[in-house]
This record gives sequence, structure tokens and C-alpha cells, in this order.
Amino acid sequence: MRVALFVTCLADTLFPAAATATVRLLERLGHEVVFPEAQTCCGQMHVNTGYLGDALPLVRRHVRAFEPYDVVVAPSGSCVGSVRHQHAMVARRAGDERLAARAEEVAGRTYELSEFLVDVLGVTDVGAYYPHRVTYHPTCHSLRVLRVGDRPLRLLREVRGLDLVELPQAEQCCGFGGTFAVKNADTSTAMLADKLRHVLSTGADVCTAGDSSCLMHIGGGLSRLRTGVRTVHLAEILAATEQTGAAGHATRTGAAGRANRRGTWP
Repeated sequence: MRVALFVTCLADTLFPAAATATVRLLERLGHEVVFPEAQTCCGQMHVNTGYLGDALPLVRRHVRAFEPYDVVVAPSGSCVGSVRHQHAMVARRAGDERLAARAEEVAGRTYELSEFLVDVLGVTDVGAYYPHRVTYHPTCHSLRVLRVGDRPLRLLREVRGLDLVELPQAEQCCGFGGTFAVKNADTSTAMLADKLRHVLSTGADVCTAGDSSCLMHIGGGLSRLRTGVRTVHLAEILAATEQTGAAGHATRTGAAGRANRRGTWP
């Protein structure tokens, strides 16, 4: 199958390992991955803050970039949620019904990674090997907007060597919420403290999720506490194999990674 990678802004600028892992994984499963170079921001941030007029050109560009492809995959529930639930709305608010219809067609063949693996390819065992104790945080957009359910957990349960431990109150928001963390910093910090307490209670070495944004938030908190717990995108775990070496895929993200590379952790 020929798959178009929707890389997302965070993967492009801050967490490229999630995108490269997605490519490695899909190619290992026998699929061709292409990268439409015309892609840019999906406009989610603009829509969420009320700037629908500024989001319109981004929606138009996204549709134009991905319209030629039968399948689009992204390592982000948040951005796929925007494509599915915001793009056509933005176009209709602007009175562009033709763009809205085109956006709906593109959205209908756009998938978050775990959705694509389980629902489209029909696989849960992707041949991964990751010998670590891992807990999974279901991000708000993947859980409540896309309703990916237990698909990521089904994939993680099939990873050889992985010890999957349940995260208490897993469905509770980590407090990031994009601009929410900036506009409501105190509330966001309190929510993050709850999430960190639950992550640490599992005794996990790694906290994983399907969105780099939430992992950035959680990873920053874990780093400041100098816990030694890492945040690793789901795609990186699924792309890891015994041949490539698990240590190379236990990637530190965000501030947590920088702290580790400076030697803050043992």
C-alpha cells in the first residue's frame, strides 16, 4: 500500500523520531511511505483559539497536499482529530462548500497510526521488541475525539519483552491542551502533578502515548522531578526490534531527553 505521511508540526520541528519511526514501521510491514512536501500546519492551533479565518488557507493547503493519496497516516491523534472534525467546518463557515466536501474526502482516508494498523491493516503484532516496563497515557484527542479505544494497548500487548502496566486514572487529562497550558498555567500544572503521580505509581521505566504534545508536557514534568522515567512515542516502541537494539529506541523526548544527555540522570 502507498501511504502518505502527515508529519505534523511537532514531529517536524521538535520530535522527528516519532515520524521516522512511523516510516520505519510501515516500511517494515511492506508498505511504501511518501512524504508530500507541500504539507504544513493543519491549522488546529488557529481553530482552537478562534482564528478560523487564518486557519482557512491552511485547510486549503492541507487538502491540496493530501488529495492525491488514498491513505494518509499521522503519528498524532490530535492532528488527525483536527483534520476529521475541524477542516470541513472551517470551510463551511467561510462559505466554501466545495472545499468542505474535498476536506471530508481527505479526512475520510486519514488515520492516526494505531487506527491504521489495527483497522486498516488488520494487525496487532507488528514484530516489535522493547524490553521495558511501560505505561500508556491515552491522550484526550485520541480518546475523546477519535475514540481509538484500546487499539494502542492491543498493539503494545503484542510487543515482545514489553511489560505493560496499567496507568491509574488513565483517562484523566495530563493538563497540556495546547494553548490551555499557557493560558491556564496553574490549572495545567495541577493536572500535570496528578498525572505524574499516577505515572510514577506504576513503577514504569517508560510512559508512552500517541501524541508528542502530551509526551512533551509529561516528559518535562518527569525531568524536573529527576525521576529517570522516559517518555517515548508509541511509534518508536512499535518500530523497535531486537536487531535495531532496544536501547536506541528508548528515546528521551523534550526537556527530559536534554536533562539525560547532560548527565542529570544516572
